[in-house]
Amino acid sequence: MARDYASLHDPNAEYTMRDLSSETMGLSNSRGSRDVEITDVQTCMVDGNFPWTLVRVYTDAGVVGTGEAYWGAGVPELVERMKPFVVGENPLDIDRLFEHLVQKMSGEGAVGGVTVTAISGIEIALHDLAGKLLDVPAYQLLGGKYRDEVRVYCDCHTADEADPEACADEAERVVEELGYDALKFDLDVPSGHEKDRANRHLRGGEVRHKARIVEAVTERVKDRADVAFDCHWTYSPNSADRLAKAIEEFDVWWLEDPVPPENHDVQRTVTKGTTTPITAGENVYRKHGHRRLLEEQAVDIVAPDMPKVGGMRETRKIADLADTYYVPVAMHNVSSPVATMASAHVGAAIPNALAVEYHSYELGWWSDLVEEAVIEDGRIEVPERPGLGITLDMDVVADHLVDGEELFDEA
Repeated sequence: MARDYASLHDPNAEYTMRDLSSETMGLSNSRGSRDVEITDVQTCMVDGNFPWTLVRVYTDAGVVGTGEAYWGAGVPELVERMKPFVVGENPLDIDRLFEHLVQKMSGEGAVGGVTVTAISGIEIALHDLAGKLLDVPAYQLLGGKYRDEVRVYCDCHTADEADPEACADEAERVVEELGYDALKFDLDVPSGHEKDRANRHLRGGEVRHKARIVEAVTERVKDRADVAFDCHWTYSPNSADRLAKAIEEFDVWWLEDPVPPENHDVQRTVTKGTTTPITAGENVYRKHGHRRLLEEQAVDIVAPDMPKVGGMRETRKIADLADTYYVPVAMHNVSSPVATMASAHVGAAIPNALAVEYHSYELGWWSDLVEEAVIEDGRIEVPERPGLGITLDMDVVADHLVDGEELFDEA
């Protein structure tokens, strides 16, 4: 249920609005609510199913915010480069600091790529930090929430991903044993009919093989789960068109990234040529990268990767643009529990959220990285605790550091 803030105005309540600018913010009574400065920014990389880059922002108030940047070579170094641009700044000015970093890093590619990803990690940490300082959950900083829990779709894999029945078996297991009602499988898998994968062309046997995977999985789970299928930008327009048409008769949630991401004209043509819902967006950056996809209705569903695309507020801006065209948002996500929970806060705060991806169901210690539960029965209950509402288990972080990495300095 939505949080009741009426007690904040009740003089007899345990905490009043005046308290929120002092004790509940971890600040002394002699300091104002904005009298706080960033003192440090640190990173460490955890060796998960991807190398997760965790980011922490420290303040002179003793309050620390934790974020995460999408994995990528050079991200920690870029965060270190940005540290002088935020130390001494007020962490509550999230929008201003984001634009400040974009401008300062413009010579290193702040339009897209790993520079935007590094900025994203700091931006997410600022939301966690600001929420703690103001004693509100992060979704409140984005305008409040539409829902108390966010649906999760499970990215599924098998030992033989080219075997339709093996995929169907795994789909049934994930639904029945793990409790998910939303799944995704890969379609860019070998079929045995390939001659030259570099030319992006699908031969007839390849199209039929992929259609058999779709048929086997969707027919097995039927109405118990929605199922999406990912192509990872692999095919030519003609091949993508033939594949999309070949699976129109099945109950496909969406077909993801059937063509390379650079040419939006091709993306639009493929999307408009089929009744199969087409999804893209993971490989474009910031709201500007998504503009043409949405304005030209080149996608049926948009899939920004929140800790890659620019962070929480930038994803909110993309969702607002998408909502102008009544396009739902399914956030791509291959992150640790940190960015996964941050994505859930965004999903709670936007009207058109469809689901958030979970890519680590085969990694047994994923949930141990934080002290709180994150995914339960295929859903994330959005915390009411301040900030992101999660706490890193530093022992688990230390146990799974990438070789050569050092744990955060907690001093």
